[in-house]
Amino acid sequence: MDLILLRHGKAEDTNPGGDRARELVAKGRQQAHRAAKLLKHAEILPEIVLTSPLVRARQTADEFCQTAGIPNPVIQGWLACGMHPESAMKELAGFSDFKRVAIVGHEPDFSNFIEWILGVSGGAVMVKKGAIACLRVNPPTRHGTLKYLIPPKLSDEWGD
Repeated sequence: MDLILLRHGKAEDTNPGGDRARELVAKGRQQAHRAAKLLKHAEILPEIVLTSPLVRARQTADEFCQTAGIPNPVIQGWLACGMHPESAMKELAGFSDFKRVAIVGHEPDFSNFIEWILGVSGGAVMVKKGAIACLRVNPPTRHGTLKYLIPPKLSDEWGD
């Protein structure tokens, strides 16, 4: 499967409800919107979007799906902060009927996941807010290849 990783967009620094309740700011919504437009234009939209239950990730996934014109995201607890690569691959095996799956989540989880798949370490990968990465994987096996990593600035031209 092609696994698209979309890091949540820019969120507020604090929220009275705590870290889990932090919401996207306007720039974060714009990042999700632009990511969707870019993938739609390239004709590489996911068939399904899975998201962390944290507010900022859910809002990113919602904006992405709405802009892309695809079904609403599916909340997955294993995508919350602290996602472990091995567990993620086991969970993703349940979605192996899909050719292209997107997950919306957090750092350092996504960078760690990509490094684990590629067999590198030591901060070799950094996924910025609003960035898009794609791995070719075969869950639940560990190995895969990096197809692309698009920093948020490169998707700026796809804004309104």
